Amino acid sequence: MRQLSLAEAKARLSELVECVAAGEVVCITKRGKPVAKLMAAEPARKKIDFAALRDLTKTMPRQRQSAARLVRKMRDEARY
Repeated sequence: MRQLSLAEAKARLSELVECVAAGEVVCITKRGKPVAKLMAAEPARKKIDFAALRDLTKTMPRQRQSAARLVRKMRDEARY
């Protein structure tokens, strides 16, 4: 983890944002004491459109065998 003073962080903010986006964590200090930590934000999750999902699954053909049988068959044939 890289440590920078507040003055350095202000002067190099664009560079720090690029480093953080690449996965690095940066600690900002004030008078030698840590006061902030910069880290990448988690991407926002998309909301699921359940009506569209339901409509999609209605158009899919029914499987001839259960999922449990399919998994057992794949396991027994070593195809997974």
